[in-house]
Amino acid sequence: MLWRLARPHRRTLALGLLLSLLGSAAGLATPLVTKWVLDALGAGHPLTPPVAVLVVLLVVGGALWVAQWVLLGTLGERVVLASRESTVRRLLRATVPALDRHTPGELVTRVTSDSLLLRQTASTSVIGLVNGAVTLVGTLVLMGLLDPVLLLSTAGAVVVVALLVNALVPAIARAQRQAQEHLGRLGGTLEGALVAARTVKASRAEPRIAERVLADARASHHQAVRVVRREAVVWTLSWSGLQAAIVLVLGVGAWRVGSGEMAVSTLVAFLLYAFGLAEPVLGLSRELTALQTGLAAARRIDEVERTEVEPSGPLGARGPERDHPAEERPVLELRAVTAGYREDVPPVLRGVDLVVPRRGHVALVGPSGAGKSTLLAVLLRFLEPDSGQVLLHGRPYTERTHDEVRARLAYVEQDTPVVPGTLRDNLAFTHPDADDAELLDAVAQAQLTDTVAALPLGLDTPLDALPLSGGQRQRVALARALLRAPDVLLLDEATAQLDAITEAAVQQRIREHARTSAVVTVAHRLSTVLDADTIVVLQDGRVRAQGAHEELMATDELYRELVAALRIGQGSAPEHRPAAPPATVLPAVGPDLVGPAGR
Repeated sequence: MLWRLARPHRRTLALGLLLSLLGSAAGLATPLVTKWVLDALGAGHPLTPPVAVLVVLLVVGGALWVAQWVLLGTLGERVVLASRESTVRRLLRATVPALDRHTPGELVTRVTSDSLLLRQTASTSVIGLVNGAVTLVGTLVLMGLLDPVLLLSTAGAVVVVALLVNALVPAIARAQRQAQEHLGRLGGTLEGALVAARTVKASRAEPRIAERVLADARASHHQAVRVVRREAVVWTLSWSGLQAAIVLVLGVGAWRVGSGEMAVSTLVAFLLYAFGLAEPVLGLSRELTALQTGLAAARRIDEVERTEVEPSGPLGARGPERDHPAEERPVLELRAVTAGYREDVPPVLRGVDLVVPRRGHVALVGPSGAGKSTLLAVLLRFLEPDSGQVLLHGRPYTERTHDEVRARLAYVEQDTPVVPGTLRDNLAFTHPDADDAELLDAVAQAQLTDTVAALPLGLDTPLDALPLSGGQRQRVALARALLRAPDVLLLDEATAQLDAITEAAVQQRIREHARTSAVVTVAHRLSTVLDADTIVVLQDGRVRAQGAHEELMATDELYRELVAALRIGQGSAPEHRPAAPPATVLPAVGPDLVGPAGR
């Protein structure tokens, strides 16, 4: 993954490496020029040439390091941006089941904090390792040319330090990875608590939630402290080893100078290399620890990159979209559809056959866990069937893209969230080209005219900090759906939070829409679907019965129990009106297995 991010910038990386090596070369030449100055001073030769070379090396080396710093720093920021772009696009294209495996807060940390940790790894760490290794080898070679005996003394200390550092680096990587994982869980828990802030406060759960969040914070802190301690040991070992090497060089070198086996200028040059040896050794230690941190972040981001995404095209495309709607052709049809969320649990829907006519109101009812919301998820392609077939205007979903399918549908979900932005942004979310007249017409249909009139900026009022009620959110979502004039309007308990008067007006608008298009409603309150053309009763992921309210009251015991539980008598149903032909339900076959509760 690191190479994928860095590959578009390989020329910049190569230039950065070249500048780094040239800067190191200038540094490696400095001790030799210093020896030249000392030898010239001892022999009475002019000092101007060596001093001039020293000045040139200083200026050129400084310019090279500045250029490298700016170049690689800019590259690091580009890598962060590329990582965030890739991760955000992947997350937004991910399948709904794949997103449900993680909390939103945890996924956000992959885009924010983890991408930052990649910056040094993908830009400077690798170059730093290469440059540090080259500089270390070059320094040792030049030291060997000056005096092989002193080189052996120095190399022994370097080898010991390298072995000790190598033993500690894996532990740093493990601790860093665990720290980031706890940080991701912290973000997920906190994000969920803030979304449910009213429930948390009403339940007096602030201390419990705080303790859960802080437990992950403490765990991340504990692992981060382990990283700091190990890094401190690595740096101390590296520094102490180099200091020991310098002391050894001083002792052995002084003895060799005293015995006449080495010139003073050679010892001075050797000592400069010994002091300069600290930079590549400490640099290698630093870059190795940074690399481990970046790799831990890369693994977490790579999990997102491997997340299952919705295909951009149909599974078996057969040319461009060509729909020829016919009055007798249903708008939606499910044929023996079986679908579930995970392979290790039983499917939620089992062999469902259902036909939704082009016009009319189809209501889905049943106890919790019957599969009502899952059926909508299949229709919206949030969930792909394990077996069976779904058709839109007579063509299978597999011959259409996700965009093609969803362009014909409008969806009002149960939680009815608002999207960031203004009221206009929310209303036009699926129809961005809508003009004010269209928006205000949708507002009126959803009984939001008085609400919009009371807002300080009307349609341009930001909703981010506006405390909308649950009923207002539902009406915003309904207006957004009605604006599209969809072939099928899918409602998942879309009027549950409305007052009786507003609900009656909204239900009237839904009935009007059902005269020209299809409406599929999931409801737990039967009062919202009593006048549906067809009521489909689901139980344990299967279609149990279907028909009008009066018919089901007479023929289906479960439906009578649902009605009785809500204290709705048979006479409470409005006069049934003739409309489109009822939805056709074919008998399902197979074992009667129970899907996961709550779906």
